[in-house]
Amino acid sequence: MSRNICITAVEGQTGFLIAELLLTNNSFSGKLDSLVGLTLDPKADKAKELESLGAKIVPHSPGRVRDTIKALKSTGCDTLCLVPPASVDKKDICLELVAAASKAGVPNVCLISSAGCDYADPKLHPRLREFIEIETAVLQAKGDPSTSTGHSPCVIRAGFYAENILLYAPQAKSEGILPLPIGKNHKFAPVALGDVAQVAAHVLTGKGEHGFDDRHRGQMMIVTGPMLCAGNELAEAASQALGSPMEFENVSQAEAKRILKSQSDSDESEKQYILEYYSLVRQGSTNYIATTAFHDVTGEHPTQPTDFFKLYKSEFTEQEQPKKKKLRR
Repeated sequence: MSRNICITAVEGQTGFLIAELLLTNNSFSGKLDSLVGLTLDPKADKAKELESLGAKIVPHSPGRVRDTIKALKSTGCDTLCLVPPASVDKKDICLELVAAASKAGVPNVCLISSAGCDYADPKLHPRLREFIEIETAVLQAKGDPSTSTGHSPCVIRAGFYAENILLYAPQAKSEGILPLPIGKNHKFAPVALGDVAQVAAHVLTGKGEHGFDDRHRGQMMIVTGPMLCAGNELAEAASQALGSPMEFENVSQAEAKRILKSQSDSDESEKQYILEYYSLVRQGSTNYIATTAFHDVTGEHPTQPTDFFKLYKSEFTEQEQPKKKKLRR
């Protein structure tokens, strides 16, 4: 059974990391016949790097379903990993891709969605709520007898990416604080981006009689980190890992917005998304962990907060002023 995978938005961190893992890890690369990166920016550094690793890079110019169908067909893919791009038009682009996949007859579709989207208020959290609409489009295809798309779906709801905490490295270095607008009492469970990529790679290369492995096919997988952290607990984990005192500062939404603007060059919609997620934390909607899917799919345990901070110790301790960072979506 062949497995020709097309991953969207490979110019971004999530799509890139999933593709890189599939191409470089022997546990996954041997199960691939081909890997295509669909990208809004074929000149992006990450797209070029994947091409050097053996991926075929295909430009994607959204706007017309017919053109997107043509682009998908040109990849020869039987499996689509739908990674929403960092764009103000994220929802429209994804809905177009779902429609094109249906017309192109791509049987296996894995969507990287967002944990917490089911708690999002459309008026207060419009960027988070977009993921519900994208999920609905993917899952609706399951009941459409006119297409093979939806025959083998999987949705991975990824929690708050721990890598977004790297945005606060300047404050951590110079002031010894993590300035987050999450309130003092409620908690969340940041997940390492690499852990999400691990789950996606297992799903995308898993094979069963009907497409994806029967253990994954049709699953709604929620993937968070393994530890619920209030702000002070997150700072404590950082202190242990970095070997220097770190304190949590509960800042206002306005201050958080200012920090994001000054320290991230991400799309404005992505900044809005992360502020909305902080809002979910403040209202208590993220007081849970979801690690069962990660363990069942990978057979391993997700990255602990202390291990995350150890992994990125240089980001918090280097002397040079870091460049503006991208949010991890």
